[in-house]
Amino acid sequence: MKNPAGLLAFSERLRYLRKERGYSQQKLADIANVEQSTIKRIELVQLAPTLDLLISLSRALDLEVRDLVDDPAITNSDKEV
Repeated sequence: MKNPAGLLAFSERLRYLRKERGYSQQKLADIANVEQSTIKRIELVQLAPTLDLLISLSRALDLEVRDLVDDPAITNSDKEV
């Protein structure tokens, strides 16, 4: 994993946006045309989303892809300590 902090931030953002819209994992999965387990694995930081998946999720959440990932914690690389 190149940016585990970014993946954690993305999973938290996805969960927040999903809940803000009142969607269960299954409802978001249905709208995005993916398996519910895919949403679950992203939210548990077990799966890094592909570009296709980001597009599907952003459409399902009625967002631009950039709005889905627009958070410095997601887009900045981890710094070596």
